[in-house]
Order: sequence, then C-alpha cells, then structure tokens
Amino acid sequence: MEKKYSRVLFRKRLNHLSKDVEKIGNATLEAYKDSVKTFFNYDDEPAEKVLTASKKIDEMNYHLEQDAMRVIASEQPVARDLRFIETCIKVGSHLKRTGYLASNIVEVARQIKDEDIPAKPMNDIKQMSGIVENMIQMSLDAFLKQDMDIARELHHEDDKVDDLFDKALKDISESMFKEKDTISYLVYILFVARFLERIADRAETIGDRTIFMITCEKP
Repeated sequence: MEKKYSRVLFRKRLNHLSKDVEKIGNATLEAYKDSVKTFFNYDDEPAEKVLTASKKIDEMNYHLEQDAMRVIASEQPVARDLRFIETCIKVGSHLKRTGYLASNIVEVARQIKDEDIPAKPMNDIKQMSGIVENMIQMSLDAFLKQDMDIARELHHEDDKVDDLFDKALKDISESMFKEKDTISYLVYILFVARFLERIADRAETIGDRTIFMITCEKP
C-alpha cells in the first residue's frame, strides 16, 4: 500500500512539472506575440509588459529547475521518467531564452519606432514572425502531448524560417545599397530577423528533445 501511494505521489510530482512547463510556455508565447505587435506598432505599455514578462519567465524557470532537481534527488528516477524530468529542464531553458529574445525585439522596436522602414524587409519580418509564432505553439504541443509527428514537423517549419532569413538579408542589403541613409536603422531589422531565426531554432530543439525523451534516440 505504501509503495503504491509513493508511486501515485511521484506521478503527481511529474504532472506538476509538466504543468509548470505549460505555464512558462504560455507566458513565453504571450510575450513573443506582444513583442511582435510592439515591433510593428510601437507602444510603451505592451513594450514594458514584454520586459516584465521576460523577467517573470526567468523566475518561473528557476523554480522549475529547483523542483525538478528535488524530484531527482528524492525519487532517483530512471529511464523515461528521468528523461522526462531532464526534458522539462531543457524545455524551460529554451523558453526562458525565447523570452530574452522577445525582449530584444522590443528593445529594437524602441530604437526604430520613428523610422520609415522599406516595405520588403518589413514584409519578410512579418512572414517570419508568423511562422515562428506557430513553431512556438507547435513545440509546446509536441512536448505536452508527447507527439513526435508535431515534433518532426518543426524541422520543415524551421527550413521555411531559414529561407525567409536569407531573403530578408538580401532585401535589407539591397535597401541599404539603394538608400545609404537607411543603413543606420536597417541594421536593426537584420537583428530582428536574426532573433526570429534563433527563436525558431529554440522551438525546433524543443521538438528534438521531445523525440529523444520518447525514443531515447537522437532525431
């Protein structure tokens, strides 16, 4: 009876970790959405909201790591249970860094809020940001549902982001060549394209970690 109760308690602790990752993921996705909105239509209030959210996500991730380590120390899990806990820690870390990148997007938005950005680079960023938002959601779904099909699909989505990054680089370079006075602020647009690419990479890695968690094999 005591052993059965201990096992039930252990499962509850694992479920609690999963719920914590879900909360961090939802907060990260919301911060990302707000950062993109701020980039295209700057406003101080949502900008501050993103910066505050990034700090909160960092704090939430710290508590997740502490809870995960306590479970490992007290329960000494093995096999898939241990991989699940390790993946919770890894996913939390990737989400935390996504929060940092969202705040970086906001900082760029502050720098260029009064500039007239050429249409082509802005359209590239808009397309990238939409795919990246979908990737963040997909990565969360893949982990929470332990769905390898969704996790594998992230590779295809990341390829799309990489292609758009190359296009953005080309369009930004052409705009700089045509109008030399745009160089000072188009560099910031390149930064945003890079931030989006890095967020996409984080989402893809969450998918890869999910596959490893399930199969114990590298994807």
